[in-house]
Amino acid sequence: MTTETTFPRVPQLFGSMVFNDHAMRERLPRETYKALQRTIQLGKSLDESIANVVANAMKDWALERGATHFTHWFQPMTGITAEKHDGFIVPDGTGGAIMEFRGKELIKGEPDASSFPSGGLRSTFEARGYTAWDPTSYAFVKGHTLYIPTVFYSYGGEALDKKAPLLRSMEVLSKQALRILRLFGVPADRVTAMVGPEQEYFLVDKALYRQREDLVLCGRTLFGAMPPKGQELDDHYFGSLHPRVEAFMEDLNQELWKLGILAKTEHKEVAPGQHELAVVYTNTNLATDQNQLTMEVLKQVAYRHNLACLLHEKPFAGVNGSGKHNNWSLATNTGINLLEPGESPRENAQFLLFLSAVIQAVDDYQDLLRMSVATASNDHRLGANEAPPAILSIFLGDQLTAVLRSIVDEVEYQEKGREVFKVGAHVLPRFPKDVTDRNRTSPFAFTGNKFEFRMLGSSLSIAGPNIVLNTIVAESLRQFADRLEGAEDLNEALHQLIRDTLQQHRRIVFNGNSYSSDWDEEAARRGLSNLRTAADALPAFRSPKSEELFTRHKIFTSQELHSRCDIMLDQYCKQLQLEARTMIFMARRQILPAVSRFSAQLTRTALDKQALGIGASGYEEDTAAFLSKESASLLEAVNQLEADLLALPGEGDLEALAGRCRDVLRPDMERVRSFADRLEEKTGEEAWPFPTYEQLLRRTL
Repeated sequence: MTTETTFPRVPQLFGSMVFNDHAMRERLPRETYKALQRTIQLGKSLDESIANVVANAMKDWALERGATHFTHWFQPMTGITAEKHDGFIVPDGTGGAIMEFRGKELIKGEPDASSFPSGGLRSTFEARGYTAWDPTSYAFVKGHTLYIPTVFYSYGGEALDKKAPLLRSMEVLSKQALRILRLFGVPADRVTAMVGPEQEYFLVDKALYRQREDLVLCGRTLFGAMPPKGQELDDHYFGSLHPRVEAFMEDLNQELWKLGILAKTEHKEVAPGQHELAVVYTNTNLATDQNQLTMEVLKQVAYRHNLACLLHEKPFAGVNGSGKHNNWSLATNTGINLLEPGESPRENAQFLLFLSAVIQAVDDYQDLLRMSVATASNDHRLGANEAPPAILSIFLGDQLTAVLRSIVDEVEYQEKGREVFKVGAHVLPRFPKDVTDRNRTSPFAFTGNKFEFRMLGSSLSIAGPNIVLNTIVAESLRQFADRLEGAEDLNEALHQLIRDTLQQHRRIVFNGNSYSSDWDEEAARRGLSNLRTAADALPAFRSPKSEELFTRHKIFTSQELHSRCDIMLDQYCKQLQLEARTMIFMARRQILPAVSRFSAQLTRTALDKQALGIGASGYEEDTAAFLSKESASLLEAVNQLEADLLALPGEGDLEALAGRCRDVLRPDMERVRSFADRLEEKTGEEAWPFPTYEQLLRRTL
């Protein structure tokens, strides 16, 4: 296909399956469109008569794209999305059928809420739950279905999903940011948290994937010895794409572009079989929906290409795991990036104030940010030399750090003839986006006009971390606005506020190597928290400090907060128990029988050689003896794992149970794996019961 025919097709394709603003303008009467925009932009309620017009236009548009059904698409606390499909078809009263979609069906749905995680908010017999249309996120067609993004809540009004709290956090952040902007005389009606998530993933052959019980059930390999060659030559990173992967990515881009997802960057990542997809910024609500959709489409398209897409944070031990970098910034509805340094004193004072708010927020709520990325799967990745450590810190770069230090110390900062002293009168030196090198070890890095939160795991919904990030920054801005709004001399008050904030929270700024062993000791001296595992981090969600924060801003009720903490602790415990059961199954029913058969083969060969009088080689005898000894050790370790698994309490304190899973099951599982991996290294390849790392990572791609 020639360039002339390829390029025009992408703009035509992009958003073709999305009921976006263009489609609304084209399909809706002018007054209906204006009413809908008031709902979207200002949160005004939508009259049912208007909703009927919107629903009918949306239905006609969807029918033209092959839709026969609609669904209220929502994000329960499972971490994935949910949908229940209903047909547009209704009887016409004469034995025929018509296609109909009414406003009340658009606005509200009623799925069963009893079987979704609720953390005690709902009992099994209390089944009623509701979905409500979120008009700020575009409806789209996928397959034969019109997907309508919605929030999900209970009969009693409690939020049972991730979208409702996210929308609340965005509203609170906008409200507090506007208070600050009014002090600077900036004309704006809304401030929006913007996100551009990067998505890492692995691709493996689907047929090999299906032969691994651990990959199918747990998303990661519970066993696997390292092949002779891993990633040590750095020859995979940014390498040329394998034709099979290139075909997959071409298909993937087509599907994402049709859904209005601005997939822009694609490349090989560090580990064999690992790749990355990055998208263009959009508002956090839409970015969250689109990232959930991206993960679904990744798996579906991979399946079509006889591949399996692995989104687990650490599918293979010994090589890099996968993360999801959350690039976060603040923008006004007038197009101003509030984290972009400016060229006038007012713009730079404004930038420094918002920067200070983020610094204070991260320092004050380190434990909450750590909690927001805490999962059993991410525990395998955080702290390894591929991802940030579990310690929160902020990277600002040497130049910006020096500017801030001059403000704290009230000394002149010289840069090309400009000086920094008083915030209200200074001019920052020209501060381009690439003023400093990147620090890939930092969990929270300033990258010129945004912050990159790098601790998120690849399978995680970005809703949780952004709920926390939005809320803690809103709290800093609230405190700042309370202090500044009554000031007699705004410039002096502003200078003193920024100086005080930077002085009080300078411990959170670290521009060095976060992988260094010295950093743990330095962080402890600074008083920074180090919550190493999810079991350590998750209880922070319902601490008195967290509860005060979230209830003050009406992000969660106390009941919603405690229920979510229980849900996440329960998921942590269940994930580790699932992995333990899978390990026992694979060891007893696959590994031990396979090793036994191979040992028997070696023994028979040795005996046959002796019978012929040629003598057995050292290989048969030595290997058979090694396998016998290690098999006994593996069986002992498996028996211990099973006993400890069965001894876990079925009910009770979830924090205590999570701690026991961390302290007992995880060490047991590591011991089981160590013996099994040694057995793999000595067992003939053809005798091993499932595909090895060499086959999964090297031979398919």
